[in-house]
Amino acid sequence: MLQCARRAYAARVVPPRALARGSLPARNAGGSLAKLTVVQLPDQLPAGAGHAGRAARAYSTAGPGAVPKKKKVWDSVDEAVADVRSGDVLLSGGFGLCGTPDTLIEALAKRKDEIKDLTAVSNNVGSGELGLGKLLYTGQISKVMASYIGGNKHFESLYLNGQISLELIPQGTLVGRLHAHAAGFPAFYTPTGASTAVEEGSIPIRLKEGGMKAGVAIPGNKKETREFNGRKFVLEPAIAGDVAFIRAWKVDEVGNCVFRYTANNFSSTMARNAKLTIVEAENIVPVGSLSPNAIHLPGIYVDRIVKATAPKQIEILTVAADANAKDEKPADPVKKVALESRHRIARRAARELKDGYYVNLGIGMPTLVPEFLPPGVKVWLQSENGVLGMGPYPPKDKVDADIINAGKETVTLLPGSAVFDSYESFAMIRGGHIDVAILGAMQVSQAGDIANFMIPGKLVKGIGGAMDLVSNPDKTKVIVVMEHCAKDGSPKILKQCELPLTGARTVSQIITELAVFDVDRHAGELTLTELAEGVTLEEVKAKTGCEFKVASQLGKM
Repeated sequence: MLQCARRAYAARVVPPRALARGSLPARNAGGSLAKLTVVQLPDQLPAGAGHAGRAARAYSTAGPGAVPKKKKVWDSVDEAVADVRSGDVLLSGGFGLCGTPDTLIEALAKRKDEIKDLTAVSNNVGSGELGLGKLLYTGQISKVMASYIGGNKHFESLYLNGQISLELIPQGTLVGRLHAHAAGFPAFYTPTGASTAVEEGSIPIRLKEGGMKAGVAIPGNKKETREFNGRKFVLEPAIAGDVAFIRAWKVDEVGNCVFRYTANNFSSTMARNAKLTIVEAENIVPVGSLSPNAIHLPGIYVDRIVKATAPKQIEILTVAADANAKDEKPADPVKKVALESRHRIARRAARELKDGYYVNLGIGMPTLVPEFLPPGVKVWLQSENGVLGMGPYPPKDKVDADIINAGKETVTLLPGSAVFDSYESFAMIRGGHIDVAILGAMQVSQAGDIANFMIPGKLVKGIGGAMDLVSNPDKTKVIVVMEHCAKDGSPKILKQCELPLTGARTVSQIITELAVFDVDRHAGELTLTELAEGVTLEEVKAKTGCEFKVASQLGKM
């Protein structure tokens, strides 16, 4: 009887040819057909198995009828966001404009007359009126917790004039604080931000109306610290979200999510965190059509699903230079000299990289370094937004809005590359798995302190991932590339930094258009090791704001 029942069930759900092969068709991670082995069950139960044995056997052969019928798909986006309330903490996925939940944001913006005083948590706050920028312009956000705001001039102006609150958080710490709450931890210790304004709480959360001249309305949060194995760590509290807005590539009807390339970023961590998680899906697919191996975010974390209707945006479109185009030099002599100086610095920095190194490049001048790698040297470029194996800029016909770097530029992926979320990315960084980090800077001290993220009261670009990148200098060599002097002629290499620190005693080498310095971080001393052609020792001394030693064998850049 039992044998007949089993055969009847198999006849309903398994093609006869599959039974003959001993395999079942299934979908692999890419969606194509794969094989699953059919496990043959014994005709007879073991003696003494009784009802328990029969129950276990029935469960092991569960068919489609065993899947809960409740689906999470909502037809109306407006109804899906109806439970968002004034004062909520809103977690918004995305990095720049990549992977931003614009369909959900647009629906919330319609309720501008009733929904106010939101605390928005995101890596950044959109660009202009795109992304979260839309809610800034509708006046629905009263506080932002973010890592980088430089892409939104409107927000920067609001903050500097005391019209909005900002808790500026290192990028890795931001995703770590979100992860902590999602995993049930009240707080965690991190080396990121130790001995900086983050630890001291010296970055105001809100200025008084009128800006810095009027004073501070809400001061920053001073952090508790503790030493472990001789290193200082900062205690960071978890962030709890009320609502998470997420965009995903493929989502089945019970909420299992697949993200595409760098569109994952903060999204999967935020989805795990919030009381109410709403996902806008580019593709809503039937239950069972996604391979379990492909799932980035299990459906247990997702409450509502809507169809994504907002188009994808690209914040910074960058494409490969036309191979047939003439290499035009700047006509302006000043710009020509500046370009040559930048290339000289990047060329020298490239000599520090060895074949097979894992390298992270900051935005700006550091991105020039790969152009000057020595023959035979190839490196793996890591990007904080979730890429290992980043390639060059794409040709125009290969641009993909879901493949960007940490500077929000469109890029490509090399063979052998990997993509992952922001939490994984910063575990690589803080754990010291990156060989070299090359960063720009506003100021560097003789002890290796670096300042590169803000000028109080004037410029607030944001911390981004820089504090995390310099947080483990014993394992990750930190190289600063920069002009030797500021635009006003003042030195940028100083006895002590005057601007808020990104990291204390973290830089191992400084490369400028004039010279190369090695930094003894423990002794707090600089040693001049190389001079650029045509540059004298006296010139370097005159343009450097601290004492330094001179190597016995002074080399040429």
